[in-house]
Amino acid sequence: MHILQNNKLKIAVKNIGAELCEISSIKNKTPFMWDANPNVWNSYAPNLFPIIGALKNDTYLFENKKYNLPKHGFVRHSKNIKLQKQTENSLTFVLFYDEESLKSYPFKFEFYITYLLVDNNVQVIHSVKNCDDRTMHFSVGGHPAFKCPVFENENYSDYSLEFEHVENAKTHLINMNNGLISSKTEPILENSDNIKLTHDLFKRDALVFKDLKSKKVTLKSKLNGNILSVSYHDFPYLGIWAKPEGDYVCIEPWLGIADSENTNQDFKTKEGILHLQAGKTFEASYTIEINNNHLV
Repeated sequence: MHILQNNKLKIAVKNIGAELCEISSIKNKTPFMWDANPNVWNSYAPNLFPIIGALKNDTYLFENKKYNLPKHGFVRHSKNIKLQKQTENSLTFVLFYDEESLKSYPFKFEFYITYLLVDNNVQVIHSVKNCDDRTMHFSVGGHPAFKCPVFENENYSDYSLEFEHVENAKTHLINMNNGLISSKTEPILENSDNIKLTHDLFKRDALVFKDLKSKKVTLKSKLNGNILSVSYHDFPYLGIWAKPEGDYVCIEPWLGIADSENTNQDFKTKEGILHLQAGKTFEASYTIEINNNHLV
């Protein structure tokens, strides 16, 4: 476990997967992240690379060869990711390709994730370097789970997600049998900037947005006001998810998406896939901001 703190926040990051597992107030000890209850969902904030979501049959094709990757890729359970650098306000972890990774993902890469603690903000910075001599294809994203409700006097239904803009947006429904994106959609935000949280909201898996104008979402309590915000300017896709029985909500910035049901499984043309030229480095970050009112 690795810990950073300043005069407002304490954060902790697990060794396995370099997974953020705590954001809490220094002064009043209030925790803002889900506790990874193993009876419900035993993760906190998995790091997603080199894919997001599920592949059809956990399989993709690259240059006429089949490869297998688990849902959300291999970083989240990796024991090989290591702390590379620690400063007064940052932790940087790195995962290097190896012979084992090349069996499921045939690219030479360096994957870095940095947690930068500034005032009441945690910035999560992803950096991917292509060490290969050919174009590399990948997706990257976050999956942070926030406690909901945060305070003892609240219920889950007291909470909502507020978007920075009024939206007309639909969710792209997931096939519950295989985790793939179906051709069906359903309106979620109709000339509105607010989604009221209920456990039933996630009975059919995540809400998947492809076309939001908003690049900031705020978790809001009708009893205690704004709790925290996630800003994701570098990410075109957004997932909102929880287990229906879980007292948490995941706000997931994505650069990529699960396979569609009608995919041809060609990795090069997969929806949302990124293409990085040989020797180049890609960077994207999102920021978690804890409302100062809850840190005193």
